[in-house]
Amino acid sequence: MKIPVPAPISVGLLLSYKCNACCRHCMYACSPGWPGDWISEPDLEKTLKELAPYLQPAPFGQDTVSLSYGLHFTGGEPFLNFPLLLKAVETAARFNIPSTFVETNGIWAVNDKVVREKLQQLKRSGLSGIMISVNPFYLEYVPFERTRCCVSISRDIFGRNTMVYQQEFYNQFLQLGITDRLALRDYLALPGSRQAMLYTEFFMMGRAPYQAHLLPEGIISTFPASYFFYQPCDPPFLREWHNHVDNYGHYIPGFCGGLSLGNIRDLKELLEEGIDLNEFPIFKFILQNDFKSFYEFSCQKGYSEKNMNYYSKCHLCVDMRKFLVAQEDFRELQPRQFYNHLDE
Repeated sequence: MKIPVPAPISVGLLLSYKCNACCRHCMYACSPGWPGDWISEPDLEKTLKELAPYLQPAPFGQDTVSLSYGLHFTGGEPFLNFPLLLKAVETAARFNIPSTFVETNGIWAVNDKVVREKLQQLKRSGLSGIMISVNPFYLEYVPFERTRCCVSISRDIFGRNTMVYQQEFYNQFLQLGITDRLALRDYLALPGSRQAMLYTEFFMMGRAPYQAHLLPEGIISTFPASYFFYQPCDPPFLREWHNHVDNYGHYIPGFCGGLSLGNIRDLKELLEEGIDLNEFPIFKFILQNDFKSFYEFSCQKGYSEKNMNYYSKCHLCVDMRKFLVAQEDFRELQPRQFYNHLDE
């Protein structure tokens, strides 16, 4: 049985999993502990050439940006290898890929001069916009003064194509007068922090479930595995928007770190032929929304719930995969290193 794969209209390209930070919420388990393994220039060329025919511009034109259209460069922290990031932007422009932006935590924004020079170079090379990540997890690693500097100058250079994710936290940090780094426990002791965490988008997947015990009681709830057996994946597992490709060539469905639909070099074939569920047992469970059988399969391999409750269906999924990747060589569980960095 084969399941069709929708053609991507937007993709995030991970230049590397290496990052200056080891954020507690990271979907892709990025950290300083990863080897650089930056995407090579030949692979960058091949990847962008494969993606170019499919990626679509944002609704207001190819020079505007949107999370669900076009191409964004991410990681890890892409500014850790600025020459490669610049090359990636130039290559995307050469292939006429629309609505390009870079995602960053701003650690590199040491002063106004550095920020302005780098962003102007990127814009001249064809970059349409930028997204600066802001929340209490990044604040543990990035002095907020650098974030503020990055946001201010980005708005000057990219104008409305500057996205701050999440603006609510940015406003709160400004109001609180924060300038340096701040440990999560210290942030959670501040007035209004609990309410901010409660009403802000937060995906309980990747590394997040293994750090969620640090959040105040009542922010999120837990449930037994059986609670998630028949719940659909949300957002959908296979979709046309906001998929990812990593530096190893893995085509990642949506935000699902540690899973690969195949190599990006085979994208045309994958879109034409789909996924053969007989060859990928874990995809078979996920795509048929049969998490009861997925759980039973994992238990037969030796997995145990161990009286543990789960924060989300994604938590149950990644925890079973984390166990299975150590037991057997499942081709869809890639990159294998992802599972080693979840507990950092």
